[in-house]
Formats: sequence, structure tokens, C-alpha cells
Amino acid sequence: MPMRFICAVVLLLSLSSVAGADNEKFPVALSSDFQFRKTKIYTMDQNPSATGQKTQGSDMSKKGALSRSRSVEQEQSLNFERSYRLYGAVTGLDQRQRFGQYFNFFWRAKRPADVTVRFEYKQENLKAFVQAKERTYQNINGTNRSEFQVVGDEYLDDGAVLAWRCLLIEHGRIVAEKRSFLWD
Repeated sequence: MPMRFICAVVLLLSLSSVAGADNEKFPVALSSDFQFRKTKIYTMDQNPSATGQKTQGSDMSKKGALSRSRSVEQEQSLNFERSYRLYGAVTGLDQRQRFGQYFNFFWRAKRPADVTVRFEYKQENLKAFVQAKERTYQNINGTNRSEFQVVGDEYLDDGAVLAWRCLLIEHGRIVAEKRSFLWD
């Protein structure tokens, strides 16, 4: 009797793991009640100049006052974002855990609904392997923001995010989608 119970449990667990490995396909039922508005992606690397960010002591272009003022404004916003993300990270290990990519999705729900925001992504060193992160919201309405992070060891070991898509899911159906150009 105990052997049958153990075999039944093992069989159920193996069936559930096979079903979960199917990449969780959701039916698509796009709705005009839900929409993505804006996407903001910020990459913070260990070397600020590697991502186009400049340090305070870097040389500026001498093409003219207008180009200098534009580059100063852009530099200030990038420096602010970097200092904002690194705020409170005192040690090198703390800072290392904050290096990576930050994805902000701004979206709107025109009616109250229970929504799951699912962020699926492929990383440089993992090739076609798809990973996912989710946020669940109960009875949400209006304009909202969801932030997802690929930072720390996940970013430094597996590489940068090459392709991504973000889904709004209501009752197990995809009601809105935003994707990168490289997502297939």
C-alpha cells in the first residue's frame, strides 16, 4: 500500500513538471480595455563609459555651445539614474548586486480587474532559454507601472537581456502585449 502511494505521488509530480515545461502557453484575447503606454529600459554597467554614461571628469565635445549643452543635459539625467540606483550601496558587493538592466512598463487598465504582468526574457549566455518574472495586482484600475530587474549575479553570469516581451494577463488570457524587436 505505501509503495502504491509513493508511485502515485511520483507519477503526479512528473506529469505536472512536464506540463510546466511547455513554456506556459496562454490564449490570446487582446482587449481594448488594457494597453501598454510606455517602456523605459535602463542598463547600469560596472564601467559607466561602456554604456554611454560619462563620469564627471570626462572630456566633452567642443563642437559648439548647443551640442555641449545637450550632452550636459543628457549626462546629468544618466548620472542621476545611476546615483539613484546605487543609493545606499556602500560596499563593492552591494554595488555589484545592483548592476544590470531595469525594465519599467507603464500600462493602463480602463476597468477594475485582477491582472498579472508577466515579463519574459532571453539572456545573452542562455541562448533561446526563456525566463519569466511576474507581478500580480488585485482589482487594479487606471495607469500603472511595473518594474522588473535583471541584476546582480543573474545579469553578470548570464549576460544582458537580448529579447523580451511583457504580457498583461487576465483570467489566464493575454489581454495586452509589448515586445522587443528581437522577440520571435
